[in-house]
Amino acid sequence: MEHLDEGWDRALAIVAHPDDMEYGAAAAVARWTAQGKQVAYVIATSGEAGIDGMDPATAARVRRREQVTAAAAVGVEHVTFLGLPDGVVEYSVALRRLLAEQIRRHRPDVVLTTTHHLTFGDRQLNQADHRHVALATYDAVKDAGNRWIHPDLTHAGLEPHAGVRSVLVFGSGSPTHAVDVTDHLDAGVASLRAHATYLAGLGREFDPEAFLSSMTSEPGRAVGRPHAVAFEQLSAVGV
Repeated sequence: MEHLDEGWDRALAIVAHPDDMEYGAAAAVARWTAQGKQVAYVIATSGEAGIDGMDPATAARVRRREQVTAAAAVGVEHVTFLGLPDGVVEYSVALRRLLAEQIRRHRPDVVLTTTHHLTFGDRQLNQADHRHVALATYDAVKDAGNRWIHPDLTHAGLEPHAGVRSVLVFGSGSPTHAVDVTDHLDAGVASLRAHATYLAGLGREFDPEAFLSSMTSEPGRAVGRPHAVAFEQLSAVGV
């Protein structure tokens, strides 16, 4: 893996659920906000189906609150929840439009999302919401730069944005780049710990520090640092 080129100023993370960013990517976000970069989050659902035994309406409020706290731990102030139904998000033109709207509003240089593949890495089954949101994100990056796709957005005053240089995919089994998070792992851990109610609802022991230390150690070795977050970088430049 190569060190990621960080010569950009604005990033937008688009993920399916509260807590998706916190399994590693948030540590990279902590590094970037410390550099003065602007990072915003768009969360497709409120994670209301994620806590067994808790009423979905209550869970939605809890998980939104925990996500805002988690984002603040890594320097992110702007978190948008789209309110789509948790667990049954479908890939569609309507979803592409929602995401293109957010890209036009935030006008990022890079976009982050989870992997669209059937598995995280090589073996862990990937949930449908992650896959569908990722695929729609790829397409929305292109849609956002074309005034003739979703023209109602232009009519509403949201001009096209063709400035996204790349999409950074985390959880990929084919990572290409790494971001050194050695000095920002503690912030990443704090961000994950902010999802305390959700983590308690897993019904098993889970140590955020041990988890993040483990998952960042191998990418770190690949670039000669104790800890790094791996991304698959996809170019958004071109036809």
